[in-house]
Amino acid sequence: MNDLAAHAARADTAGSGASAPDVRRMLDEGPMSRLQIGAVAVCVALNMLDGFDVLVVAFTASAISAEWSLSGAELGVLLSAGLFGMAGGSLFVAPWADRFGRRAIILLCLALMTAGMLLSAVAQSMPQLAVLRVATGLGIGGMLASIGVITAEYSSSRWRSTNVSLQTTGYPVGATVGGAIAAVLIAQFGWRAAFLFGGIVSALMIPLVLRRLPESLDFLLARRPPDALERVNGLLRRMGRSELAQLPARTAAETTAAGNPVRGLFAESFRRSTLLIWSAFFLLMFSFYFIMSWTPRLLVTAGLSAEQGITGGVLLNLGGIFGGALFAWLASRAGLRRLTCVFLGVTALGTALFGFVATELAVAFTIALAIGVFLFGSMAGLYSLAPIIYAAGVRTTGMGWAIGIGRFGAILSPMIAGLLVDAGWSTPYLYCAFAVPLVAAMAVTRALRVG
Repeated sequence: MNDLAAHAARADTAGSGASAPDVRRMLDEGPMSRLQIGAVAVCVALNMLDGFDVLVVAFTASAISAEWSLSGAELGVLLSAGLFGMAGGSLFVAPWADRFGRRAIILLCLALMTAGMLLSAVAQSMPQLAVLRVATGLGIGGMLASIGVITAEYSSSRWRSTNVSLQTTGYPVGATVGGAIAAVLIAQFGWRAAFLFGGIVSALMIPLVLRRLPESLDFLLARRPPDALERVNGLLRRMGRSELAQLPARTAAETTAAGNPVRGLFAESFRRSTLLIWSAFFLLMFSFYFIMSWTPRLLVTAGLSAEQGITGGVLLNLGGIFGGALFAWLASRAGLRRLTCVFLGVTALGTALFGFVATELAVAFTIALAIGVFLFGSMAGLYSLAPIIYAAGVRTTGMGWAIGIGRFGAILSPMIAGLLVDAGWSTPYLYCAFAVPLVAAMAVTRALRVG
């Protein structure tokens, strides 16, 4: 078994009535109810906010720089501020979801994102906007771990990898659709309109979450708030499942997690997997953000026009939409770990090749589209693997820290790429260099023990 049920079954202890594995088995083996489908759909929509937020900064950077006469260094700080916030949110906000509830933390993060976006629209200086970008990033980083976990927990075994892949696809969809809307708004009303739009969309997600997103069932069984049994049975009724007479006895793993979820990541049963998944996320995001951040600029450096450079960047995100869908389709038919390794290997090969064909327009655009497919598919693979290696009591913490460690790779890679460009590295050598971490990520992923 390579899913959440395997971990629940291994951790089970004796208890009266239905046990936690029994509840998990009902969801794993039964059809997806309307509540489960709705929960996954809301998580996909929430992940679209991440894609929009990242791209809106890229779209507004030139206008902001012109209005405030920013230096290259100041603009670099502004572009990195959101990523710093995302890393902090994943590391320090997401773990609170294992204490207070995943739905509650998602709502808190949405409120923070809404405030950050709306206030960004009226910022009067670069330092003000940088602080607000950090705050918005904190909300996004804290939210992403929870939505990944809820998607996995409310999916049946048959659809789990597929649904997590689809949820990950929300990023390129948000980047493509939201970016197109932002471009129109910026052209018509200026850069502040793009942030205003983002704040309004984030605010509209709050009532959707209140109405359609249930609390994590595994959180209620592991953490045991005072009304846990009533809430669990309410969710089971809505899904058409049998109710519990009483809550099962809490396992040793859940007791440890209740005291310190972060420490639980380094329990003997999780330590090796924690270090491996951290490494995989860091290595993948290191290459991911180089490719997404530098490709438009490097295509221009290689001799293409500015418009053609932007087209190359758009194709990466467009490929990402197909990549998430392709991975979702294949994940229901192939082993998750092996499939992720294949996608990482193909991405590494395409990245190394891309630098040598950057001046051949048709070939470069075709490979850019293919890189987007397999790059985003690789990310979907890691997002699918992370929740299934942890027990319920530390699942959001484990997901959050994996994403947070990965964000440090995201922060470092664009800066390192800039240093290499200043040092005179050519486009082919740059892409070959950043293909190496993808090969390393493939090796690390292959070493993961799942199930």
